[in-house]
Amino acid sequence: MPTFSRRRLLQAGLSAATVAAAPSALAQAAFPSRPIKFIVPYPPGGATDLVGRLLAARLQESWGQNVVVENKAGASGMIGSAEVARAAPDGHTVLVAITTHIQNPAIFAKVPYDPLKDFTPISQICLSYLVLVVKPDFPANNLKEFVALVKANPGKYSFGSFGTGSSSHIVGETFARKAGLDLAHVPYKGSAPMMSDLLGGQVPCAWADVSTATQHMAAGKLKPLVVTGPRRAPLLAAVPTLLESGWPGFEPLGWVGILLPAGVPQPIVDKYSNEMVRIVKLPEVRARLYEQTLMPVGDNAESFARTLKRDKALWQQIVTAAGIKPQ
Repeated sequence: MPTFSRRRLLQAGLSAATVAAAPSALAQAAFPSRPIKFIVPYPPGGATDLVGRLLAARLQESWGQNVVVENKAGASGMIGSAEVARAAPDGHTVLVAITTHIQNPAIFAKVPYDPLKDFTPISQICLSYLVLVVKPDFPANNLKEFVALVKANPGKYSFGSFGTGSSSHIVGETFARKAGLDLAHVPYKGSAPMMSDLLGGQVPCAWADVSTATQHMAAGKLKPLVVTGPRRAPLLAAVPTLLESGWPGFEPLGWVGILLPAGVPQPIVDKYSNEMVRIVKLPEVRARLYEQTLMPVGDNAESFARTLKRDKALWQQIVTAAGIKPQ
C-alpha cells in the first residue's frame, strides 16, 4: 500500500477515535457552563439546609460558577426531590438529600420517582444522630422517667418529627410501639418549624436531629434525654444511647448526601464526586460539621450507591417491624 494511503487511513482512524471520545471530553470540559442549583427539599434553618449551603459556598469558590441554594419543602422532601428527578441530566441541578429519600417508599404508597433508578449518587457527606428532647421544665429527666410519665398519662402527650417518613418519625413511632406508649405523632415540614413549635410549647417533645437541637441545648432551652446510634454522640457525651438504656434496634444513623438526576455523563459525575471528597476533607468544613454534631464522611459515588441500596432495604425492615402502614 502506498505511504500516502497508509497515512490517510491512519489520520481517518485518529479522527474517528477523536469524534467517539468528543462527547465525554466536551461534557467535562464545558461543565459547569451556567449557575448550579442546589435543591434542599426542606425549609431553611435545619441540618440539611446548613450542609447544602456549606457545600454550595465551597463549590462556588472552587469552580468559579454561581451556586444557588433553593429550599423546596413539602411532602416529606418529595416535592424538591421530584424537581431534581425531572431536571436535565447535565449536572446543573443537585439534590441535597437525607435518609428520608430512601425511607419514603416504605412510608408512602405512592412516591413520584424511584429513589435509586431516577438519581445518580455522588457522595454521602455526613452522618447524623437523633436526640429525644424536651423543655427544661418537662417532668422527666431521663428515658426511664419519660416512659413512666407517658404511660401514666395515656393520650396526653405527643411527639414532633421533622416529617412523615423521616428518621425522626420512624424512630419515634417505633420506640412508642416498643415501649407501649400512647404518644401521638405530630409531623412537621422540616427541622426548623418543628423546633420552633417545641420551643414554643406547642409540642411537648421531639425526636430532633442533633445538629438542629445543639444550640438550644447549649443555651439551656432544651433538655436531651437519649440519642440514637451505636455509641454516644460527640459533644453529648453525658447523654446515653437507646442501646445503653436497654432499647436495641436504634443504632442506624441518618445521613446527608448529594445526588444528581439519572443519566448525567460519567465525567461530570466523577468531577462532582472528586470535588465533594475534597471539600469534606477541608479542615474548616470538618470543623463546621463537628460543631453541629455531624460526622463527616465524604465518600465517592460508588460507595454512596451501595449505602443507598443497603439503607433502603434496612429501613423497609424497620418500618415493617414497627407496623407502620404505607399512607
